[in-house]
Amino acid sequence: MTAPEGILESPVTEWLSRSIDGVSSPFRWDLIAGGHSNLTFLVTDANGRRLVLRRPPLAHGLASAHDMAREHRIISALHESSVPVPKTLGLCEDEAINGAPFYVMDYVEGHVVREVADAEKLLSEAARGRASESLADTLAAIHDVDLEGVGLSNLGRHEDYLARQLKRWHGQWEQQRTRDLDLIGSVHAELAGNLPEQGPATIVHGDYRLDNTMVDGEGNVCAVLDWEICTLGDPLADIAMLAVYWTGPTDEQSAWESGATTAPGFWNRNQLIERYASTSGRDLSDFHLYLAFANWKLACILEGVYARYLGGALGQRDAAELEPFKRQVDSAAHAAAALLNLA
Repeated sequence: MTAPEGILESPVTEWLSRSIDGVSSPFRWDLIAGGHSNLTFLVTDANGRRLVLRRPPLAHGLASAHDMAREHRIISALHESSVPVPKTLGLCEDEAINGAPFYVMDYVEGHVVREVADAEKLLSEAARGRASESLADTLAAIHDVDLEGVGLSNLGRHEDYLARQLKRWHGQWEQQRTRDLDLIGSVHAELAGNLPEQGPATIVHGDYRLDNTMVDGEGNVCAVLDWEICTLGDPLADIAMLAVYWTGPTDEQSAWESGATTAPGFWNRNQLIERYASTSGRDLSDFHLYLAFANWKLACILEGVYARYLGGALGQRDAAELEPFKRQVDSAAHAAAALLNLA
């Protein structure tokens, strides 16, 4: 089978055979996930053993978001904690091998649930409830990791996480915006002047949501994936992003329109938040500010994706296909403003 784009078959085969104990060539290569994020490939050896290979996207975006050595370091460290992550097997930083650095980890059996149809096919209603609970508890476990104990205390700056995020994403907005949207500036100014005091820094996943985890048939989170924008900072930003990504069966639709968690059996948004608060013991009294930040950040992220599509960087798309991006940007900006009584 011909290797897909992103895999230089001969040198990668040689590297795997030399670097990973117990594998046998030839290998089969299947793209699991691509697009504007890191590329993920399923690698199956001659004996049926499955591995996962991660590399940067073919068209690099933010270099800091595609640092393979950093992502490999995070997952390797967390394997020594209670956070469920795959076991890393090897890191290649020699770009001559595959045109970019990559790392390899064990394949984990489980389900990635992205759509309602996936949820209804793969999980019973009871398992969907368990998945909700397990997501909240796993996030609390991530935030409870002993940074010194796993060797990640120098992963990033500890202080001023929200201030740094506001600066970064406002800069991204200004560089990539496709139109004027005054609410982005208004929310940015209001948040910058009213930031809650940050407690001790923890690991912050940065993009924690259902489809960035794997769950087993009973709904237990068996692997947390996509650590590419992980850093240290304020843990409440993570639960706020999860809440913005989440729409439960009877919740008002969030700005993020993915609907997997609307399937019967999943918890509603407030149940998820309350479970996290109970498990983690964290004070959520200023949580509306974090929710406003999360909606604002989502608007900035989606505007960047929208801009790249408009510019053809991610392939040509019909204008009608792009309308959901614009709609979600507008919805997230309005939600952020409403939480701050600006709209």
